[in-house]
Amino acid sequence: MAAAALTLPATTAYATSTGPDGPPSEHASDRAGAAVAQGAEEADNTAPLFPRVTLAAPYTDCLTNDCRAAGGPGVAAKFTFAPNEADTDIVSYRYHLSSDPTWSSVTGTTATVTRTPQRSGFYRLEVQAVDKIGRAGASTELNFKVAAGEAAIGRWHFDEASGAALDSGTEAGTARHHATLAGGATRDDRGRRGVRTHDSEGAPLPSPATDRGLTLDGSSGYATTNGPVVDTRESYTLSAWVHPDTLGGTDRTVLAQDGGFRLSYDAAQGTWTLRPSLPAGVGHRTLMAEQPATPKVWTHLTAVYDAPADETRLYVNGRLQATGTAPGTGAADGPLQFGRAPSDGSPTEYTDYFDGSIDEVAVWQRALTDTEIADEARLILNGGHNAVELVADWSADGATGTTLTDTTSGYDARLTLSGGATLDGETLVLDGVDGAATADGPLVDGTGSFTVSTEVTLDGASVSTWDVGRIGQVVSRHAADGSAWGLWYEAAGMETVLDPDTFEEKLVPVGLWRFGRLNADGTYTAVDSDEVARTDEPVRLTGVYDAQDGTIELYIGDTGNGSALPVTNAPGLGEFTVGATTDGDTRTQHLPARIKDIRVWAGAVASSQQISEVTGD
Repeated sequence: MAAAALTLPATTAYATSTGPDGPPSEHASDRAGAAVAQGAEEADNTAPLFPRVTLAAPYTDCLTNDCRAAGGPGVAAKFTFAPNEADTDIVSYRYHLSSDPTWSSVTGTTATVTRTPQRSGFYRLEVQAVDKIGRAGASTELNFKVAAGEAAIGRWHFDEASGAALDSGTEAGTARHHATLAGGATRDDRGRRGVRTHDSEGAPLPSPATDRGLTLDGSSGYATTNGPVVDTRESYTLSAWVHPDTLGGTDRTVLAQDGGFRLSYDAAQGTWTLRPSLPAGVGHRTLMAEQPATPKVWTHLTAVYDAPADETRLYVNGRLQATGTAPGTGAADGPLQFGRAPSDGSPTEYTDYFDGSIDEVAVWQRALTDTEIADEARLILNGGHNAVELVADWSADGATGTTLTDTTSGYDARLTLSGGATLDGETLVLDGVDGAATADGPLVDGTGSFTVSTEVTLDGASVSTWDVGRIGQVVSRHAADGSAWGLWYEAAGMETVLDPDTFEEKLVPVGLWRFGRLNADGTYTAVDSDEVARTDEPVRLTGVYDAQDGTIELYIGDTGNGSALPVTNAPGLGEFTVGATTDGDTRTQHLPARIKDIRVWAGAVASSQQISEVTGD
């Protein structure tokens, strides 16, 4: 296909087109306006005119009634910039693609640049010529549409009531590869998509649907297809959600195809690995994730083989962890294994059985882009809902004693009370001195998306004696680097208000709710509540960490407070603490409050509507 050339006449008028969410209203060559006559004689005394922009195949410039999708994610778009015919002193260009965060520059009277779209959809390129005295001129805009990449050739939800796990891959013309469960392999209600209330189009379901997942016993359980799914001689991508019940000193395989690859946990390294199977005589080249693997949490794994680049890539929770070069393998004629791997040197013996849950497995016969991988890790159900799986749910209703048991989520997490923490049959009561409740483990992967919510009634009399800046933790999780994420209250002083009952002035404590990351040195990155924290009445607090955007949000009730704030989260195996935070063997920042319930989800809720649905408020 020939390149699509765009030449604009000299003009000082310019009509912009619509953005990347829709096609332009007119072809770029129709935007000249009526000022052509002043072009050539004024060119030396004015800023540069519209540059000429050429878009190379396979993409074409959108016309008013013709905006054809071409290429795809990962398929480069090539642009050539040239001066307007009336300009003679152009030395460089400024340009901005709608998917880029900032403008870029390139030198030369003419110049060629390449950009690689990460997603399908509409894109807009804006280009300005720059003359020798540094003046940037009028903008030429060009719109083009990127086609969707090839869909998954295999996808398994493991949500059937019984029988084989059905392959719901959608790529046209591909065979279905259903997977047979065997040994200690079952399905349970610990599916990563959680409880779904809406379909893929956003319409409410007749009744909530609880997702199911594949559960393996670590000794004999697995699932397998009848034959190979991926052609390992070509580019491919593997994706899976995993929730290991145990890791420790035993290797655990997530996905493997004999003669092709093994995506697994390496006990010696303590992390996730990708090992391509290589021809005889060639040593194994293993990619190892930078961060350690965490047991008892949901983690998203992606492995990519990029054949043209001779490169393998390993991602954890949608973020690149390791890159390496690897030669292509021969045709892998073994079936796709879920939860086990063939023993080295024996195609009939298997090892490294996975202990825990595997869910939402997908494979593509292409290398996904980084952005597509991040989208897959986000697990979007529809425009207003992301998949969130409840991994802890503690209600104090009817509870007494020193242990609060989660009987709802299916993950059997337990809170153990200590110090001045008690249960009164309705709430968890914290004295603000040494009262706390703790659960083993972090509950969620610190580098993955999560949501935490609780209803808390702050003791106004107790916090009225606090110094400015004192912190009381509602919930927290200590990280490996000494920081902690959590919801907390911070005192800001006292203020005089009029008592509506007595019409007399009184002093009341003033403070803020915060959600974020508290660093080991006392600094923090947090979203603040818009209004001062209310005392002596219940308040619903919800914190959301979106690992793909790298942002945190705070909701009071179902209302977002402040703006989403960038933050870098950290992995960690520290305990989950209610009413305090843990620093080594010491608990600090105790909170005087009554807490009615505490819930934690793997995944970031997508909207205030979804918060109302999952919390029931």
